[in-house]
Amino acid sequence: MMKPRGPSLGRRGLLTALGAAALAAPSLARAQAPHRWRMVTSWPRNLAGPGVSARRLAERITKMSGGRLEVEVFAAGEIVPALSVFDAVSTGVAEMAHTASFYWIGKLPASIFFTTAPFGLDPTEHQAWIFEGGGQGLWDELYAPFGLKGFLAGNTGPSMGGWFRSEVKGLSDMRGLRIRVQGVGAEVYARLGATPVTLAPGDLEPALERGAIDAAELLAPVNDVSLELQRQAKFYYAPGFNKPNGAAEALVSRAAFDALPDDLRAVIANACEAEHSAGLADAERGNAEAIEKLGGEGVRISLFPADVLTAARAAARDVISETAAKDALSGRIVESYRAALDHGRYWASLQAAMTRSLKSA
Repeated sequence: MMKPRGPSLGRRGLLTALGAAALAAPSLARAQAPHRWRMVTSWPRNLAGPGVSARRLAERITKMSGGRLEVEVFAAGEIVPALSVFDAVSTGVAEMAHTASFYWIGKLPASIFFTTAPFGLDPTEHQAWIFEGGGQGLWDELYAPFGLKGFLAGNTGPSMGGWFRSEVKGLSDMRGLRIRVQGVGAEVYARLGATPVTLAPGDLEPALERGAIDAAELLAPVNDVSLELQRQAKFYYAPGFNKPNGAAEALVSRAAFDALPDDLRAVIANACEAEHSAGLADAERGNAEAIEKLGGEGVRISLFPADVLTAARAAARDVISETAAKDALSGRIVESYRAALDHGRYWASLQAAMTRSLKSA
Protein backbone atom coordinates (compact mmCIF):
# COMPACT_ATOMS: atom_id res chain seq x y z
CA MET A 1 0.00 0.00 0.00
CA MET A 2 1.27 3.46 -0.87
CA LYS A 3 2.07 5.65 2.10
CA PRO A 4 1.59 9.42 1.95
CA ARG A 5 4.80 11.37 2.06
CA GLY A 6 5.44 15.00 2.76
CA PRO A 7 6.26 17.70 5.24
CA SER A 8 4.82 17.83 8.71
CA LEU A 9 2.17 20.34 7.64
CA GLY A 10 0.26 17.92 5.42
CA ARG A 11 -3.25 17.94 4.08
CA ARG A 12 -4.83 16.40 7.13
CA GLY A 13 -3.10 18.88 9.39
CA LEU A 14 -4.11 21.80 7.22
CA LEU A 15 -7.73 20.76 6.94
CA THR A 16 -8.12 20.34 10.71
CA ALA A 17 -5.62 22.93 11.86
CA LEU A 18 -6.47 25.13 14.73
CA GLY A 19 -10.19 25.53 14.27
CA ALA A 20 -10.45 26.30 17.96
CA ALA A 21 -7.62 28.79 17.69
CA ALA A 22 -9.44 30.59 14.90
CA LEU A 23 -12.60 30.85 17.02
CA ALA A 24 -10.61 32.06 19.99
CA ALA A 25 -8.58 34.66 18.06
CA PRO A 26 -8.77 38.02 19.83
CA SER A 27 -10.59 40.94 18.27
CA LEU A 28 -7.26 42.74 17.95
CA ALA A 29 -6.11 40.19 15.36
CA ARG A 30 -9.31 40.68 13.39
CA ALA A 31 -8.75 44.43 13.44
CA GLN A 32 -5.31 44.18 11.87
CA ALA A 33 -4.85 45.11 8.22
CA PRO A 34 -5.71 42.16 5.95
CA HIS A 35 -3.13 40.20 4.04
CA ARG A 36 -3.44 41.09 0.35
CA TRP A 37 -2.39 38.54 -2.24
CA ARG A 38 -2.21 38.70 -6.02
CA MET A 39 -3.27 35.63 -7.98
CA VAL A 40 -1.94 35.49 -11.54
CA THR A 41 -3.48 32.94 -13.87
CA SER A 42 -2.83 31.12 -17.12
CA TRP A 43 -6.38 31.75 -18.33
CA PRO A 44 -8.31 34.36 -20.26
CA ARG A 45 -10.63 36.10 -17.80
CA ASN A 46 -13.81 34.61 -19.25
CA LEU A 47 -12.61 31.08 -19.98
CA ALA A 48 -15.26 28.62 -18.82
CA GLY A 49 -13.87 26.21 -16.25
CA PRO A 50 -10.40 27.41 -15.19
CA GLY A 51 -11.13 31.13 -15.55
CA VAL A 52 -14.26 30.82 -13.45
CA SER A 53 -12.51 28.49 -11.02
CA ALA A 54 -9.72 30.99 -10.34
CA ARG A 55 -12.17 33.78 -9.51
CA ARG A 56 -14.29 31.51 -7.34
CA LEU A 57 -11.23 30.28 -5.44
CA ALA A 58 -10.13 33.85 -4.71
CA GLU A 59 -13.61 34.76 -3.50
CA ARG A 60 -13.79 31.63 -1.37
CA ILE A 61 -10.47 32.37 0.35
CA THR A 62 -11.48 35.96 1.03
CA LYS A 63 -14.86 34.96 2.48
CA MET A 64 -13.61 31.98 4.48
CA SER A 65 -10.93 34.15 6.06
CA GLY A 66 -13.47 36.76 7.08
CA GLY A 67 -11.64 39.27 4.90
CA ARG A 68 -8.31 38.72 6.65
CA LEU A 69 -6.78 37.33 3.44
CA GLU A 70 -7.87 39.19 0.32
CA VAL A 71 -6.99 37.66 -3.05
CA GLU A 72 -7.14 39.70 -6.25
CA VAL A 73 -7.21 37.79 -9.55
CA PHE A 74 -5.30 38.81 -12.67
CA ALA A 75 -6.03 37.12 -15.98
CA ALA A 76 -3.28 35.94 -18.30
CA GLY A 77 -1.31 38.89 -19.62
CA GLU A 78 -2.51 41.43 -17.07
CA ILE A 79 0.67 41.13 -14.97
CA VAL A 80 2.59 38.30 -16.63
CA PRO A 81 1.96 36.07 -19.67
CA ALA A 82 -0.02 32.88 -19.24
CA LEU A 83 3.03 30.62 -19.21
CA SER A 84 5.12 32.81 -16.88
CA VAL A 85 3.07 32.43 -13.71
CA PHE A 86 5.40 29.79 -12.22
CA ASP A 87 8.33 32.18 -12.30
CA ALA A 88 6.13 35.07 -11.17
CA VAL A 89 5.20 33.30 -7.94
CA SER A 90 8.66 31.82 -7.44
CA THR A 91 10.27 35.28 -7.65
CA GLY A 92 7.66 37.11 -5.58
CA VAL A 93 5.90 39.04 -8.35
CA ALA A 94 2.69 37.41 -7.09
CA GLU A 95 1.86 35.32 -4.05
CA MET A 96 -0.30 32.81 -5.87
CA ALA A 97 -1.23 31.47 -9.30
CA HIS A 98 -4.03 29.39 -10.79
CA THR A 99 -2.65 27.25 -13.58
CA ALA A 100 -1.85 23.66 -14.59
CA SER A 101 1.33 21.84 -13.64
CA PHE A 102 2.03 20.36 -17.06
CA TYR A 103 3.03 23.79 -18.34
CA TRP A 104 6.33 23.39 -16.43
CA ILE A 105 7.49 20.30 -18.28
CA GLY A 106 10.45 22.22 -19.71
CA LYS A 107 12.02 22.80 -16.30
CA LEU A 108 10.37 19.99 -14.32
CA PRO A 109 9.46 17.05 -16.58
CA ALA A 110 7.72 15.18 -13.75
CA SER A 111 5.42 18.15 -13.04
CA ILE A 112 2.95 16.82 -15.60
CA PHE A 113 1.76 14.07 -13.26
CA PHE A 114 0.15 16.61 -10.95
CA THR A 115 -2.23 17.60 -13.73
CA THR A 116 -2.41 14.57 -16.01
CA ALA A 117 -0.47 12.10 -18.13
CA PRO A 118 -1.43 10.28 -21.34
CA PHE A 119 -3.54 7.19 -20.70
CA GLY A 120 -3.22 7.95 -16.98
CA LEU A 121 -5.35 8.50 -13.90
CA ASP A 122 -8.88 9.87 -14.23
CA PRO A 123 -10.05 12.73 -11.94
CA THR A 124 -11.20 10.51 -9.07
CA GLU A 125 -8.12 8.28 -9.21
CA HIS A 126 -5.83 11.30 -9.39
CA GLN A 127 -7.46 12.94 -6.39
CA ALA A 128 -7.04 9.71 -4.42
CA TRP A 129 -3.34 9.58 -5.36
CA ILE A 130 -2.71 13.19 -4.32
CA PHE A 131 -4.67 13.08 -1.06
CA GLU A 132 -4.18 9.49 0.08
CA GLY A 133 -1.51 7.85 -2.08
CA GLY A 134 1.57 9.96 -1.46
CA GLY A 135 1.18 12.36 -4.37
CA GLN A 136 1.05 15.55 -2.31
CA GLY A 137 4.34 14.83 -0.58
CA LEU A 138 6.07 14.20 -3.89
CA TRP A 139 4.55 17.38 -5.32
CA ASP A 140 5.86 19.39 -2.36
CA GLU A 141 9.30 17.86 -2.80
CA LEU A 142 9.37 18.68 -6.52
CA TYR A 143 8.47 22.35 -6.00
CA ALA A 144 10.52 22.97 -2.86
CA PRO A 145 13.67 24.22 -4.69
CA PHE A 146 11.54 26.93 -6.29
CA GLY A 147 9.94 28.06 -3.03
CA LEU A 148 6.50 26.88 -4.14
CA LYS A 149 3.68 24.66 -2.92
CA GLY A 150 0.95 23.20 -5.12
CA PHE A 151 -2.66 22.41 -4.25
CA LEU A 152 -5.37 20.74 -6.31
CA ALA A 153 -7.75 23.63 -7.01
CA GLY A 154 -10.23 22.80 -9.75
CA ASN A 155 -10.72 20.21 -12.44
CA THR A 156 -12.12 20.34 -15.95
CA GLY A 157 -12.58 16.58 -16.12
CA PRO A 158 -11.32 14.34 -18.93
CA SER A 159 -10.46 16.21 -22.12
CA MET A 160 -11.53 15.59 -25.66
CA GLY A 161 -8.90 14.64 -28.19
CA GLY A 162 -8.94 17.97 -29.97
CA TRP A 163 -10.16 20.00 -32.92
CA PHE A 164 -8.92 19.18 -36.41
CA ARG A 165 -9.44 21.17 -39.58
CA SER A 166 -9.35 17.95 -41.61
CA GLU A 167 -10.59 14.43 -40.98
CA VAL A 168 -8.21 11.98 -39.30
CA LYS A 169 -8.56 8.72 -41.21
CA GLY A 170 -5.51 6.97 -39.81
CA LEU A 171 -2.05 7.25 -38.34
CA SER A 172 -0.62 8.61 -41.59
CA ASP A 173 -2.66 11.80 -41.10
CA MET A 174 -0.51 12.64 -38.08
CA ARG A 175 2.56 13.20 -40.26
CA GLY A 176 3.33 16.89 -40.54
CA LEU A 177 0.24 17.89 -38.54
CA ARG A 178 0.78 21.18 -36.69
CA ILE A 179 -1.09 20.72 -33.42
CA ARG A 180 -1.27 22.81 -30.29
CA VAL A 181 -0.74 20.38 -27.44
CA GLN A 182 0.76 20.57 -23.95
CA GLY A 183 2.66 18.35 -21.56
CA VAL A 184 3.92 14.89 -22.38
CA GLY A 185 1.30 14.80 -25.11
CA ALA A 186 3.50 17.12 -27.17
CA GLU A 187 6.26 14.50 -27.28
CA VAL A 188 3.72 11.74 -27.94
CA TYR A 189 2.37 13.60 -30.96
CA ALA A 190 5.91 14.31 -32.14
CA ARG A 191 6.62 10.57 -32.15
CA LEU A 192 3.50 10.06 -34.24
CA GLY A 193 4.99 12.43 -36.82
CA ALA A 194 3.15 15.62 -35.85
CA THR A 195 4.66 19.03 -35.07
CA PRO A 196 3.63 20.18 -31.56
CA VAL A 197 3.05 23.90 -31.03
CA THR A 198 2.85 25.71 -27.67
CA LEU A 199 0.14 28.38 -27.50
CA ALA A 200 -1.82 29.92 -24.63
CA PRO A 201 -5.57 29.14 -24.65
CA GLY A 202 -6.56 32.63 -25.78
CA ASP A 203 -4.43 32.30 -28.94
CA LEU A 204 -5.98 29.11 -30.28
CA GLU A 205 -9.00 30.35 -32.23
CA PRO A 206 -7.07 33.00 -34.20
CA ALA A 207 -4.24 30.52 -34.87
CA LEU A 208 -6.71 28.05 -36.35
CA GLU A 209 -8.33 30.82 -38.38
CA ARG A 210 -4.99 31.93 -39.85
CA GLY A 211 -3.96 28.37 -40.62
CA ALA A 212 -0.95 28.69 -38.32
CA ILE A 213 -1.97 25.34 -36.83
CA ASP A 214 -3.96 22.41 -38.23
CA ALA A 215 -5.38 21.18 -34.95
CA ALA A 216 -5.69 22.19 -31.31
CA GLU A 217 -6.15 20.19 -28.15
CA LEU A 218 -7.31 22.23 -25.17
CA LEU A 219 -9.63 20.85 -22.53
CA ALA A 220 -13.19 19.56 -22.40
CA PRO A 221 -16.21 20.62 -24.49
CA VAL A 222 -17.42 23.43 -22.24
CA ASN A 223 -13.99 25.07 -22.21
CA ASP A 224 -13.47 24.61 -25.93
CA VAL A 225 -16.87 26.09 -26.77
CA SER A 226 -16.19 29.15 -24.62
CA LEU A 227 -13.24 29.92 -26.94
CA GLU A 228 -15.37 29.22 -30.04
CA LEU A 229 -12.90 26.72 -31.45
CA GLN A 230 -15.79 25.12 -33.36
CA ARG A 231 -15.85 28.15 -35.65
CA GLN A 232 -12.50 27.20 -37.17
CA ALA A 233 -12.43 23.38 -37.03
CA LYS A 234 -15.30 20.97 -37.55
CA PHE A 235 -13.71 17.61 -36.68
CA TYR A 236 -13.77 16.94 -32.93
CA TYR A 237 -12.08 13.75 -31.75
CA ALA A 238 -12.23 11.51 -28.68
CA PRO A 239 -10.91 10.11 -26.45
CA GLY A 240 -8.59 12.71 -25.01
CA PHE A 241 -5.77 10.21 -24.52
CA ASN A 242 -3.37 13.05 -23.78
CA LYS A 243 -5.41 14.37 -20.84
CA PRO A 244 -7.70 11.86 -19.12
CA ASN A 245 -7.74 14.27 -16.18
CA GLY A 246 -7.92 18.05 -15.99
CA ALA A 247 -6.57 18.98 -12.56
CA ALA A 248 -5.78 22.65 -12.03
CA GLU A 249 -3.24 23.76 -9.46
CA ALA A 250 -3.13 26.63 -7.04
CA LEU A 251 0.54 27.53 -7.03
CA VAL A 252 1.45 29.26 -3.76
CA SER A 253 4.61 31.04 -2.65
CA ARG A 254 5.97 28.94 0.20
CA ALA A 255 7.38 32.04 1.92
CA ALA A 256 4.05 33.87 1.73
CA PHE A 257 2.18 30.74 2.84
CA ASP A 258 4.47 30.08 5.80
CA ALA A 259 4.17 33.73 6.90
CA LEU A 260 0.42 33.30 7.43
CA PRO A 261 -1.05 32.18 10.76
CA ASP A 262 -2.08 28.54 10.92
CA ASP A 263 -5.79 29.22 10.54
CA LEU A 264 -5.29 31.15 7.28
CA ARG A 265 -3.12 28.36 5.91
CA ALA A 266 -5.97 26.01 6.72
CA VAL A 267 -8.36 28.37 4.91
CA ILE A 268 -6.26 28.14 1.74
CA ALA A 269 -6.10 24.34 1.89
CA ASN A 270 -9.83 24.01 2.54
CA ALA A 271 -10.73 26.53 -0.16
CA CYS A 272 -8.58 24.72 -2.73
CA GLU A 273 -10.12 21.36 -1.91
CA ALA A 274 -13.63 22.82 -2.11
CA GLU A 275 -12.84 24.39 -5.47
CA HIS A 276 -11.55 21.10 -6.79
CA SER A 277 -14.94 19.52 -6.10
CA ALA A 278 -16.82 22.52 -7.46
CA GLY A 279 -14.79 22.44 -10.66
CA LEU A 280 -15.61 18.79 -11.29
CA ALA A 281 -19.32 19.44 -10.73
CA ASP A 282 -19.24 22.36 -13.16
CA ALA A 283 -17.38 20.27 -15.73
CA GLU A 284 -19.84 17.38 -15.58
CA ARG A 285 -22.86 19.59 -16.15
CA GLY A 286 -21.23 22.00 -18.59
CA ASN A 287 -19.68 19.32 -20.78
CA ALA A 288 -22.99 17.51 -21.22
CA GLU A 289 -24.63 20.75 -22.35
CA ALA A 290 -21.73 21.79 -24.59
CA ILE A 291 -21.48 18.48 -26.44
CA GLU A 292 -25.20 18.65 -27.27
CA LYS A 293 -24.76 22.20 -28.56
CA LEU A 294 -21.88 21.17 -30.81
CA GLY A 295 -23.95 18.45 -32.40
CA GLY A 296 -26.30 21.12 -33.70
CA GLU A 297 -23.53 23.30 -35.13
CA GLY A 298 -22.26 20.97 -37.80
CA VAL A 299 -19.40 19.59 -35.73
CA ARG A 300 -18.47 16.00 -36.51
CA ILE A 301 -17.70 14.16 -33.26
CA SER A 302 -15.73 10.97 -33.86
CA LEU A 303 -13.40 8.47 -32.21
CA PHE A 304 -9.74 8.43 -33.17
CA PRO A 305 -8.88 5.53 -35.50
CA ALA A 306 -7.57 2.46 -33.69
CA ASP A 307 -4.08 2.71 -35.19
CA VAL A 308 -3.70 6.26 -33.84
CA LEU A 309 -4.59 5.14 -30.30
CA THR A 310 -2.33 2.08 -30.46
CA ALA A 311 0.65 4.12 -31.60
CA ALA A 312 -0.08 6.88 -29.08
CA ARG A 313 -0.23 4.43 -26.18
CA ALA A 314 3.13 2.91 -27.11
CA ALA A 315 4.72 6.34 -27.51
CA ALA A 316 3.30 7.52 -24.18
CA ARG A 317 4.71 4.48 -22.39
CA ASP A 318 8.17 5.22 -23.78
CA VAL A 319 8.06 8.94 -22.99
CA ILE A 320 6.97 8.35 -19.40
CA SER A 321 9.71 5.76 -18.90
CA GLU A 322 12.24 8.30 -20.18
CA THR A 323 10.87 10.88 -17.75
CA ALA A 324 11.37 8.42 -14.90
CA ALA A 325 15.02 8.00 -15.88
CA LYS A 326 15.85 11.73 -15.73
CA ASP A 327 16.57 11.86 -11.99
CA ALA A 328 15.78 10.06 -8.75
CA LEU A 329 12.80 12.22 -7.78
CA SER A 330 11.22 11.90 -11.22
CA GLY A 331 11.67 8.15 -10.93
CA ARG A 332 9.88 8.07 -7.59
CA ILE A 333 7.03 10.21 -8.92
CA VAL A 334 6.54 7.98 -11.95
CA GLU A 335 6.74 4.84 -9.79
CA SER A 336 4.11 6.20 -7.40
CA TYR A 337 1.83 7.37 -10.23
CA ARG A 338 2.03 4.03 -12.03
CA ALA A 339 1.38 2.17 -8.79
CA ALA A 340 -1.78 4.23 -8.30
CA LEU A 341 -2.85 3.44 -11.85
CA ASP A 342 -2.25 -0.29 -11.42
CA HIS A 343 -3.88 -0.30 -7.99
CA GLY A 344 -7.12 1.12 -9.35
CA ARG A 345 -7.27 -0.65 -12.71
CA TYR A 346 -9.64 -3.47 -11.76
CA TRP A 347 -11.94 -1.22 -9.75
CA ALA A 348 -12.05 1.30 -12.61
CA SER A 349 -12.99 -1.37 -15.15
CA LEU A 350 -15.65 -2.75 -12.81
CA GLN A 351 -17.12 0.73 -12.28
CA ALA A 352 -17.24 1.32 -16.03
CA ALA A 353 -19.07 -1.97 -16.54
CA MET A 354 -21.52 -1.17 -13.74
CA THR A 355 -22.22 2.26 -15.19
CA ARG A 356 -22.91 0.86 -18.65
CA SER A 357 -25.19 -1.78 -17.17
CA LEU A 358 -27.17 0.68 -15.06
CA LYS A 359 -27.60 3.24 -17.84
CA SER A 360 -28.69 0.64 -20.39
CA ALA A 361 -31.17 -1.04 -18.04
